[in-house]
Amino acid sequence: MKSKQQKITENLVLEFLDAAGVVERRLDSALSYTRGISFSEFRLLRTLALGNATGASRVDLAHAVGLTPSAVTRALKPMEKLGYVKTVSNKRDARQSLAQLTDGGRVLLKDAEGVFHDTFLSSPLNELSSAEVEAFQTRLEELKRR
Repeated sequence: MKSKQQKITENLVLEFLDAAGVVERRLDSALSYTRGISFSEFRLLRTLALGNATGASRVDLAHAVGLTPSAVTRALKPMEKLGYVKTVSNKRDARQSLAQLTDGGRVLLKDAEGVFHDTFLSSPLNELSSAEVEAFQTRLEELKRR
């Protein structure tokens, strides 16, 4: 039989995941409507921008944003056609190809970051103190590690 604390914790996790889903849908809608990209594509662009200048493999990108390597490949193809990313092929092994952000991708990312910022202007998270934000980040990191 579950203890009262276990039930509270389970409900908290479900509420957290519901809230995360709402936030993700809100971001997806705002980015899609204003910049024509999904939230997943935004995360891929951002990961490429923050990563190594030589690029990132599909496997590394998948790990960073929580998608499968095949989903990353599907997401990158249209962005490559539009000139936001490019692929640097490995002549020996196509699986080792690297994705790189182009100048056009950097411009798109900068615009999308503005949309991202604007979407959160009225977020309750903006009302947290620095100490509360730090404590929340610590708990999120703990959840990711366990």
